[in-house]
Amino acid sequence: MSGDARIPFADLARQHAVVAGEVERGFARVLASQRFVGGPEVAEFERAFARFAGVSHCVGVANGTDALELALRASGVGAGDEVIVPANSFVATALAALRVGATPVVVDCEPLAHTLDVSAVEARLGERTRAIVPVHLFGQLVPLEELAPLAARRGVAIVEDAAQVHGARRHCWTAGTHGRAAATSFHPSKNLGAYGDAGAVLTNDEAVARRVRGLRNYGGENRYEHPEQGFNSRLDALQAVVLRAKLEHLSAWNAARAVAAERYDTLLAGEPRVRRPVRLPGNEHVWHLYVVRIAMRDAVRARLDERGIETGVHYPTPLHLTGALSPLGYARGDFPVAEALAGEILSLPLFPGISAAEQERVVAELGAALDREGA
Repeated sequence: MSGDARIPFADLARQHAVVAGEVERGFARVLASQRFVGGPEVAEFERAFARFAGVSHCVGVANGTDALELALRASGVGAGDEVIVPANSFVATALAALRVGATPVVVDCEPLAHTLDVSAVEARLGERTRAIVPVHLFGQLVPLEELAPLAARRGVAIVEDAAQVHGARRHCWTAGTHGRAAATSFHPSKNLGAYGDAGAVLTNDEAVARRVRGLRNYGGENRYEHPEQGFNSRLDALQAVVLRAKLEHLSAWNAARAVAAERYDTLLAGEPRVRRPVRLPGNEHVWHLYVVRIAMRDAVRARLDERGIETGVHYPTPLHLTGALSPLGYARGDFPVAEALAGEILSLPLFPGISAAEQERVVAELGAALDREGA
Protein backbone atom coordinates (compact mmCIF):
# COMPACT_ATOMS: atom_id res chain seq x y z
CA MET A 1 0.00 0.00 0.00
CA SER A 2 1.14 3.54 -0.73
CA GLY A 3 1.43 6.23 1.92
CA ASP A 4 -2.03 7.54 1.08
CA ALA A 5 -4.75 7.13 3.69
CA ARG A 6 -7.24 4.32 3.17
CA ILE A 7 -10.47 5.28 1.45
CA PRO A 8 -13.32 3.64 3.37
CA PHE A 9 -16.26 2.03 1.67
CA ALA A 10 -18.46 4.23 3.86
CA ASP A 11 -17.45 6.88 6.39
CA LEU A 12 -20.10 7.22 9.07
CA ALA A 13 -17.89 9.47 11.18
CA ARG A 14 -18.41 12.31 8.70
CA GLN A 15 -22.17 11.97 9.14
CA HIS A 16 -21.92 11.84 12.91
CA ALA A 17 -19.92 15.05 13.02
CA VAL A 18 -22.90 16.84 11.44
CA VAL A 19 -25.52 15.56 13.91
CA ALA A 20 -23.43 15.02 17.06
CA GLY A 21 -24.85 17.98 18.98
CA GLU A 22 -28.46 17.21 18.20
CA VAL A 23 -27.98 13.53 19.06
CA GLU A 24 -26.38 14.42 22.37
CA ARG A 25 -29.32 16.67 23.28
CA GLY A 26 -31.79 14.00 22.27
CA PHE A 27 -30.04 11.34 24.34
CA ALA A 28 -30.20 13.71 27.30
CA ARG A 29 -33.97 14.02 26.83
CA VAL A 30 -34.39 10.25 26.80
CA LEU A 31 -32.19 9.77 29.86
CA ALA A 32 -34.17 12.42 31.74
CA SER A 33 -37.54 10.95 30.76
CA GLN A 34 -36.42 7.30 31.17
CA ARG A 35 -38.72 6.42 28.25
CA PHE A 36 -36.26 4.08 26.53
CA VAL A 37 -38.75 1.91 24.60
CA GLY A 38 -41.38 3.68 22.53
CA GLY A 39 -42.46 7.03 23.86
CA PRO A 40 -42.50 10.50 22.29
CA GLU A 41 -39.13 10.26 20.51
CA VAL A 42 -40.26 7.18 18.59
CA ALA A 43 -43.67 8.66 17.79
CA GLU A 44 -42.12 11.88 16.50
CA PHE A 45 -39.70 10.02 14.26
CA GLU A 46 -42.50 7.81 12.91
CA ARG A 47 -44.56 10.87 11.99
CA ALA A 48 -41.56 12.64 10.44
CA PHE A 49 -40.45 9.66 8.35
CA ALA A 50 -43.99 8.97 7.16
CA ARG A 51 -44.12 12.57 5.87
CA PHE A 52 -40.71 12.22 4.25
CA ALA A 53 -41.61 8.89 2.62
CA GLY A 54 -45.00 10.10 1.42
CA VAL A 55 -47.06 7.44 3.22
CA SER A 56 -49.78 7.59 5.85
CA HIS A 57 -48.12 5.32 8.40
CA CYS A 58 -44.61 4.49 9.57
CA VAL A 59 -44.35 1.85 12.30
CA GLY A 60 -40.89 1.55 13.83
CA VAL A 61 -39.56 -1.91 14.65
CA ALA A 62 -36.29 -3.45 15.81
CA ASN A 63 -34.68 -4.13 12.42
CA GLY A 64 -35.31 -4.48 8.72
CA THR A 65 -35.80 -8.25 8.74
CA ASP A 66 -38.49 -7.95 11.40
CA ALA A 67 -40.08 -5.17 9.35
CA LEU A 68 -40.39 -7.44 6.34
CA GLU A 69 -41.68 -10.37 8.38
CA LEU A 70 -44.30 -8.26 10.16
CA ALA A 71 -45.36 -6.62 6.89
CA LEU A 72 -45.90 -10.08 5.39
CA ARG A 73 -47.87 -11.25 8.43
CA ALA A 74 -50.00 -8.11 8.42
CA SER A 75 -50.69 -8.74 4.72
CA GLY A 76 -52.11 -12.18 5.48
CA VAL A 77 -49.11 -14.32 4.52
CA GLY A 78 -48.56 -17.42 6.62
CA ALA A 79 -47.82 -21.12 6.76
CA GLY A 80 -48.21 -22.96 3.46
CA ASP A 81 -48.15 -19.84 1.32
CA GLU A 82 -45.61 -18.92 -1.33
CA VAL A 83 -43.75 -15.61 -1.61
CA ILE A 84 -41.94 -14.56 -4.79
CA VAL A 85 -38.49 -13.06 -4.16
CA PRO A 86 -35.63 -12.01 -6.48
CA ALA A 87 -32.46 -14.07 -6.75
CA ASN A 88 -30.27 -10.98 -6.34
CA SER A 89 -30.94 -9.84 -2.79
CA PHE A 90 -29.68 -10.12 0.78
CA VAL A 91 -30.72 -13.35 2.47
CA ALA A 92 -33.04 -11.49 4.87
CA THR A 93 -35.58 -11.14 2.05
CA ALA A 94 -36.02 -14.90 1.88
CA LEU A 95 -35.60 -15.48 5.61
CA ALA A 96 -38.54 -13.19 6.37
CA ALA A 97 -40.76 -15.39 4.19
CA LEU A 98 -39.45 -18.53 5.87
CA ARG A 99 -40.08 -17.03 9.31
CA VAL A 100 -43.81 -16.63 8.58
CA GLY A 101 -43.95 -20.26 7.45
CA ALA A 102 -44.09 -19.49 3.73
CA THR A 103 -41.93 -20.84 0.91
CA PRO A 104 -39.72 -18.37 -1.02
CA VAL A 105 -40.14 -18.79 -4.78
CA VAL A 106 -37.13 -17.31 -6.53
CA VAL A 107 -37.22 -15.26 -9.75
CA ASP A 108 -34.19 -14.12 -11.74
CA CYS A 109 -33.16 -10.46 -11.96
CA GLU A 110 -32.93 -8.28 -15.03
CA PRO A 111 -29.39 -7.41 -16.17
CA LEU A 112 -29.52 -3.59 -16.21
CA ALA A 113 -30.60 -2.47 -12.74
CA HIS A 114 -30.10 -5.96 -11.22
CA THR A 115 -33.62 -5.87 -9.70
CA LEU A 116 -36.48 -8.34 -9.93
CA ASP A 117 -37.27 -9.35 -13.53
CA VAL A 118 -40.91 -8.28 -13.63
CA SER A 119 -41.43 -10.07 -16.93
CA ALA A 120 -40.55 -13.40 -15.30
CA VAL A 121 -42.93 -13.11 -12.34
CA GLU A 122 -46.16 -14.33 -13.96
CA ALA A 123 -44.68 -17.72 -14.80
CA ARG A 124 -43.79 -18.24 -11.13
CA LEU A 125 -47.24 -17.38 -9.77
CA GLY A 126 -49.11 -20.39 -8.40
CA GLU A 127 -52.25 -21.22 -6.47
CA ARG A 128 -50.40 -20.73 -3.17
CA THR A 129 -48.75 -17.41 -4.06
CA ARG A 130 -49.83 -14.81 -1.51
CA ALA A 131 -47.19 -12.10 -1.93
CA ILE A 132 -44.50 -10.71 -4.19
CA VAL A 133 -41.49 -9.03 -2.59
CA PRO A 134 -39.82 -6.70 -5.12
CA VAL A 135 -36.49 -5.55 -3.71
CA HIS A 136 -35.58 -1.98 -4.58
CA LEU A 137 -31.83 -2.16 -5.09
CA PHE A 138 -28.86 0.16 -4.76
CA GLY A 139 -31.00 3.31 -4.53
CA GLN A 140 -33.63 2.95 -7.25
CA LEU A 141 -37.13 1.52 -7.42
CA VAL A 142 -38.42 -1.53 -9.24
CA PRO A 143 -40.97 -0.60 -11.97
CA LEU A 144 -43.96 -1.49 -9.83
CA GLU A 145 -46.35 0.14 -12.28
CA GLU A 146 -45.68 -2.96 -14.42
CA LEU A 147 -45.99 -5.40 -11.51
CA ALA A 148 -49.03 -3.92 -9.75
CA PRO A 149 -51.65 -4.80 -12.43
CA LEU A 150 -50.49 -8.42 -12.48
CA ALA A 151 -50.62 -8.66 -8.69
CA ALA A 152 -54.08 -7.09 -8.64
CA ARG A 153 -55.44 -9.52 -11.25
CA ARG A 154 -54.19 -12.48 -9.25
CA GLY A 155 -55.14 -11.13 -5.83
CA VAL A 156 -51.54 -11.19 -4.64
CA ALA A 157 -50.10 -8.66 -2.17
CA ILE A 158 -47.04 -6.58 -3.02
CA VAL A 159 -44.78 -6.16 0.01
CA GLU A 160 -41.78 -4.07 -0.95
CA ASP A 161 -38.27 -4.50 0.43
CA ALA A 162 -37.28 -0.82 0.58
CA ALA A 163 -34.14 -0.95 2.71
CA GLN A 164 -31.97 0.79 0.09
CA VAL A 165 -34.22 3.55 -1.22
CA HIS A 166 -34.74 6.16 1.50
CA GLY A 167 -35.95 9.19 -0.45
CA ALA A 168 -36.06 7.53 -3.87
CA ARG A 169 -38.96 8.10 -6.24
CA ARG A 170 -40.24 6.61 -9.49
CA HIS A 171 -42.58 8.70 -11.63
CA CYS A 172 -43.28 10.75 -8.47
CA TRP A 173 -44.34 7.78 -6.33
CA THR A 174 -42.40 6.31 -3.42
CA ALA A 175 -41.86 2.93 -1.77
CA GLY A 176 -44.94 1.81 0.12
CA THR A 177 -47.46 3.55 -2.13
CA HIS A 178 -47.95 0.89 -4.84
CA GLY A 179 -48.12 -2.19 -2.64
CA ARG A 180 -49.79 -3.32 0.56
CA ALA A 181 -46.76 -2.23 2.55
CA ALA A 182 -43.03 -1.64 2.36
CA ALA A 183 -40.40 -2.75 4.84
CA THR A 184 -37.25 -0.78 5.40
CA SER A 185 -34.05 -1.05 7.40
CA PHE A 186 -32.18 1.67 9.25
CA HIS A 187 -29.00 -0.38 9.63
CA PRO A 188 -26.03 1.99 10.05
CA SER A 189 -24.98 1.36 6.44
CA LYS A 190 -28.23 2.67 4.92
CA ASN A 191 -28.82 6.16 3.52
CA LEU A 192 -30.69 6.83 6.77
CA GLY A 193 -28.88 4.76 9.36
CA ALA A 194 -29.23 4.36 13.11
CA TYR A 195 -26.39 3.66 15.56
CA GLY A 196 -27.42 0.02 15.64
CA ASP A 197 -30.26 -2.02 14.19
CA ALA A 198 -33.64 -0.46 13.49
CA GLY A 199 -36.39 -0.74 10.89
CA ALA A 200 -39.92 0.27 9.96
CA VAL A 201 -43.02 -0.75 8.04
CA LEU A 202 -44.46 1.88 5.68
CA THR A 203 -48.03 1.70 4.44
CA ASN A 204 -51.12 3.63 3.43
CA ASP A 205 -53.31 0.84 4.79
CA GLU A 206 -54.61 1.63 8.29
CA ALA A 207 -55.41 -2.04 8.97
CA VAL A 208 -51.87 -3.12 8.10
CA ALA A 209 -50.35 -0.38 10.26
CA ARG A 210 -52.58 -1.26 13.21
CA ARG A 211 -51.71 -4.96 12.98
CA VAL A 212 -47.97 -4.27 12.77
CA ARG A 213 -48.23 -2.06 15.86
CA GLY A 214 -49.73 -4.99 17.70
CA LEU A 215 -47.39 -7.64 16.32
CA ARG A 216 -44.30 -5.63 17.29
CA ASN A 217 -45.54 -5.40 20.89
CA TYR A 218 -46.26 -9.02 21.86
CA GLY A 219 -49.46 -9.11 19.80
CA GLY A 220 -51.29 -6.06 21.15
CA GLU A 221 -50.98 -2.28 21.13
CA ASN A 222 -51.98 -1.97 24.79
CA ARG A 223 -49.99 -3.30 27.72
CA TYR A 224 -51.15 -6.72 28.97
CA GLU A 225 -53.63 -7.04 26.12
CA HIS A 226 -52.49 -9.72 23.65
CA PRO A 227 -55.27 -10.71 21.24
CA GLU A 228 -52.79 -12.64 19.08
CA GLN A 229 -49.28 -14.04 19.27
CA GLY A 230 -46.76 -11.33 18.64
CA PHE A 231 -43.12 -10.40 19.04
CA ASN A 232 -40.82 -8.06 20.87
CA SER A 233 -39.68 -5.89 17.98
CA ARG A 234 -39.88 -2.28 19.07
CA LEU A 235 -37.83 0.69 17.93
CA ASP A 236 -36.03 2.09 20.96
CA ALA A 237 -35.99 5.78 21.76
CA LEU A 238 -32.23 6.30 21.45
CA GLN A 239 -32.24 5.01 17.88
CA ALA A 240 -35.25 7.19 17.11
CA VAL A 241 -33.27 10.23 18.30
CA VAL A 242 -30.43 9.39 15.91
CA LEU A 243 -32.78 8.77 13.01
CA ARG A 244 -34.75 11.97 13.60
CA ALA A 245 -31.54 14.01 13.70
CA LYS A 246 -30.20 12.45 10.52
CA LEU A 247 -33.53 12.73 8.71
CA GLU A 248 -33.15 16.52 8.62
CA HIS A 249 -30.03 16.05 6.47
CA LEU A 250 -31.11 13.07 4.37
CA SER A 251 -32.19 14.98 1.28
CA ALA A 252 -28.91 16.89 1.20
CA TRP A 253 -26.94 13.70 1.76
CA ASN A 254 -28.84 11.95 -1.04
CA ALA A 255 -28.05 14.89 -3.33
CA ALA A 256 -24.37 14.56 -2.40
CA ARG A 257 -24.50 10.86 -3.26
CA ALA A 258 -25.97 11.73 -6.66
CA VAL A 259 -23.15 14.21 -7.33
CA ALA A 260 -20.59 11.56 -6.40
CA ALA A 261 -22.28 8.98 -8.64
CA GLU A 262 -22.25 11.41 -11.56
CA ARG A 263 -18.56 12.03 -10.93
CA TYR A 264 -17.86 8.30 -11.07
CA ASP A 265 -19.84 8.13 -14.33
CA THR A 266 -17.62 10.82 -15.81
CA LEU A 267 -14.37 9.34 -14.54
CA LEU A 268 -15.28 5.88 -15.83
CA ALA A 269 -16.75 6.99 -19.16
CA GLY A 270 -13.58 6.13 -21.06
CA GLU A 271 -12.98 2.79 -19.34
CA PRO A 272 -14.49 0.00 -21.48
CA ARG A 273 -13.54 -2.70 -18.97
CA VAL A 274 -15.96 -1.28 -16.39
CA ARG A 275 -19.73 -1.49 -16.88
CA ARG A 276 -21.28 1.40 -15.05
CA PRO A 277 -24.64 1.21 -13.24
CA VAL A 278 -27.80 1.94 -15.19
CA ARG A 279 -30.53 4.27 -13.91
CA LEU A 280 -33.94 3.15 -15.14
CA PRO A 281 -35.96 5.89 -16.86
CA GLY A 282 -38.38 7.52 -14.44
CA ASN A 283 -36.29 6.79 -11.35
CA GLU A 284 -34.97 9.42 -8.96
CA HIS A 285 -31.96 7.44 -7.76
CA VAL A 286 -30.57 7.99 -4.24
CA TRP A 287 -27.38 5.99 -4.84
CA HIS A 288 -27.22 3.78 -1.80
CA LEU A 289 -24.52 1.93 -3.71
CA TYR A 290 -22.49 2.51 -6.87
CA VAL A 291 -22.18 -0.97 -8.36
CA VAL A 292 -20.03 -1.70 -11.41
CA ARG A 293 -19.37 -4.92 -13.31
CA ILE A 294 -15.84 -6.06 -14.07
CA ALA A 295 -13.98 -9.20 -15.07
CA MET A 296 -11.75 -10.98 -12.53
CA ARG A 297 -13.60 -9.21 -9.74
CA ASP A 298 -12.10 -11.02 -6.77
CA ALA A 299 -8.50 -10.50 -7.88
CA VAL A 300 -9.14 -6.85 -8.71
CA ARG A 301 -10.85 -6.32 -5.38
CA ALA A 302 -7.91 -7.86 -3.51
CA ARG A 303 -5.53 -5.56 -5.35
CA LEU A 304 -7.65 -2.52 -4.48
CA ASP A 305 -7.58 -3.53 -0.84
CA GLU A 306 -3.80 -3.73 -0.95
CA ARG A 307 -3.80 -0.19 -2.33
CA GLY A 308 -6.01 1.12 0.45
CA ILE A 309 -9.36 1.14 -1.37
CA GLU A 310 -12.23 -0.53 0.49
CA THR A 311 -15.00 -1.99 -1.67
CA GLY A 312 -18.06 -4.19 -1.24
CA VAL A 313 -19.86 -6.98 -3.09
CA HIS A 314 -23.68 -6.89 -3.17
CA TYR A 315 -24.24 -9.85 -3.40
CA PRO A 316 -21.62 -12.60 -3.76
CA THR A 317 -24.11 -15.50 -3.67
CA PRO A 318 -27.58 -15.47 -5.24
CA LEU A 319 -30.37 -16.40 -2.85
CA HIS A 320 -31.09 -19.75 -4.49
CA LEU A 321 -27.50 -20.92 -3.92
CA THR A 322 -27.29 -20.00 -0.22
CA GLY A 323 -27.26 -22.79 2.32
CA ALA A 324 -30.32 -21.32 4.00
CA LEU A 325 -32.40 -22.07 0.91
CA SER A 326 -30.81 -25.40 0.00
CA PRO A 327 -33.89 -27.39 1.17
CA LEU A 328 -35.85 -25.75 -1.65
CA GLY A 329 -33.89 -27.71 -4.23
CA TYR A 330 -32.55 -24.94 -6.45
CA ALA A 331 -29.34 -25.55 -8.38
CA ARG A 332 -26.64 -23.61 -10.17
CA GLY A 333 -27.91 -22.58 -13.59
CA ASP A 334 -31.47 -21.98 -12.48
CA PHE A 335 -31.12 -18.18 -12.54
CA PRO A 336 -28.24 -17.34 -14.89
CA VAL A 337 -28.46 -13.54 -14.78
CA ALA A 338 -28.09 -13.38 -11.00
CA GLU A 339 -25.33 -15.98 -11.11
CA ALA A 340 -23.37 -14.00 -13.70
CA LEU A 341 -23.76 -10.80 -11.68
CA ALA A 342 -22.55 -12.48 -8.51
CA GLY A 343 -19.11 -13.02 -10.01
CA GLU A 344 -18.70 -9.56 -11.56
CA ILE A 345 -20.32 -6.88 -9.38
CA LEU A 346 -18.21 -4.54 -7.28
CA SER A 347 -19.47 -1.68 -5.10
CA LEU A 348 -17.15 1.33 -5.07
CA PRO A 349 -16.78 3.72 -2.11
CA LEU A 350 -19.70 6.13 -2.07
CA PHE A 351 -20.92 8.25 0.82
CA PRO A 352 -21.82 11.88 1.56
CA GLY A 353 -18.60 13.80 1.89
CA ILE A 354 -16.43 11.65 -0.36
CA SER A 355 -14.10 14.04 -2.14
CA ALA A 356 -13.35 14.37 -5.84
CA ALA A 357 -9.72 13.52 -5.08
CA GLU A 358 -10.76 10.32 -3.31
CA GLN A 359 -12.94 9.27 -6.23
CA GLU A 360 -10.18 10.05 -8.72
CA ARG A 361 -7.84 7.84 -6.72
CA VAL A 362 -10.43 5.03 -6.60
CA VAL A 363 -10.80 5.10 -10.38
CA ALA A 364 -7.04 5.32 -10.97
CA GLU A 365 -6.39 2.35 -8.69
CA LEU A 366 -9.22 0.40 -10.31
CA GLY A 367 -7.68 0.95 -13.73
CA ALA A 368 -4.24 -0.11 -12.45
CA ALA A 369 -5.70 -3.25 -10.88
CA LEU A 370 -7.46 -4.17 -14.12
CA ASP A 371 -4.18 -3.67 -15.98
CA ARG A 372 -2.30 -5.86 -13.52
CA GLU A 373 -4.83 -8.69 -13.74
CA GLY A 374 -5.06 -8.46 -17.53
CA ALA A 375 -8.80 -7.94 -17.33
